[in-house]
Amino acid sequence: MLTFYNEHHAQHRGRFEFFRGAQVPCFEKPERADLVAAELGRRGLGQIVTPHGVPLVSLERIHTPRYLHFLRSAWSEWIALDAANAERDAFPSVWPVRTLRSDIEPDNFSARLGLYSMDSGTPLTAGTWIAAKTGADCAVNAAHALRLGERGTFALTRPPGHHAGADFFGGYCFLNNAALAAQHLLDDGARRVAILDLDYHHGNGTQSIFYGRGDVLFISIHADPRSEYPFYLGHADETGEAAGQGCNMNLPLAAGSTPAHWFAALETACIKLASYAPDALVVSLGVDTFVGDPLSHFALQSADFLRIGERIAHLALPTAFMLEGGYAVNEIGINVVNVLEGFETAA
Repeated sequence: MLTFYNEHHAQHRGRFEFFRGAQVPCFEKPERADLVAAELGRRGLGQIVTPHGVPLVSLERIHTPRYLHFLRSAWSEWIALDAANAERDAFPSVWPVRTLRSDIEPDNFSARLGLYSMDSGTPLTAGTWIAAKTGADCAVNAAHALRLGERGTFALTRPPGHHAGADFFGGYCFLNNAALAAQHLLDDGARRVAILDLDYHHGNGTQSIFYGRGDVLFISIHADPRSEYPFYLGHADETGEAAGQGCNMNLPLAAGSTPAHWFAALETACIKLASYAPDALVVSLGVDTFVGDPLSHFALQSADFLRIGERIAHLALPTAFMLEGGYAVNEIGINVVNVLEGFETAA
C-alpha cells in the first residue's frame, strides 16, 4: 500500500465548532491523521511518501474558479476586516436559502462566507487552504499511482472532503478529495470510475458533483438523512439524472443498525460495482461507523474493518482510499489501518 501523507494537515486546526447550536471542541482535529500515520508505521504497511503538488487547473476540473479563489483569499480577507480576527476562526452566519440569489457574489465578506458554505460547524482557519490543497495533492497523486500500476493507494489527509461540493464547503470538508481522484483517473485514460463512500454520513458533495454523469458511479452506505447530517441529501430515491440516471445509489440505514445490516448493504453495493465494471475504484473511507464514535449510531467493531478491506479487495479493482470521517480518536488508527491491511492481505 502506497500512502500519500499530507504533511501540512495540522495547519488546519479549529479552535472550536458549533454542534447542534452549542459551542464545543472540534471533533475533526489533527490527532486523527497523526494516529493513523503512527499505526501505519507500527505495522509497516507499505511506504509513506509526500505528494507532488498539482496545478490549480486540476482542482478546477471539480471546483468552480470563484470558489477556489475565495478559499485561497478568505483568511487574509478575514484578518483584514479586524486584526483581532487572527485569534478567532471564521464562521458563516447567513446563507442564500430558497428564493435568494447565489449567482451574484456579494462584496461583503460575511455574505460570501455564507455563499460558499453549508453549515456553521466548519471553522475556516489560518491554515485551511494549505491543508486542503495539500490534501487534494495527496488525492490526485494516489489516483495517478493507480494508473502507474499500483494495486492500492491511500491519501492520508485531513480535513476530509466528501461533503464539499463544486462551490461550497461544510461538514469539515473544503475540497472534495474523492471527486478529484475520480476525475483525475478519467482524465488519465480511465473509461469510467466508481466511488464507494463508507462514511457514516452521506457524501452529499460527491453525489452532487457527479449526479448528472454516467462516467462515475457513486454508491454511499450511510445513516438515514432524515435523522443524521447532512439531512438534505442521501435518500434511496436519488438515482441520478440525465446521463447519470442509474449511476447513483444511496443505501441509507437507520441509526442503531447492526453490523449484519451494514454488511448486507456493503454486499448490495459490491454487486452494483461489479455490474458497472469500472476501471478503478475510489473509496471514501470514513470509520465513524465504529461503535465508539461520538458522532454516529452504528455498531461496527474494529475487527469488522478488516472484513471491509477484504471485501473491497475481492472486487479486483485498482483502488485509492481517501480518509474521511472517524472521530473516536483513540481507535481511528486501528480501524483505518485494519481496512488497508484487510485489502492488502486479500489482494
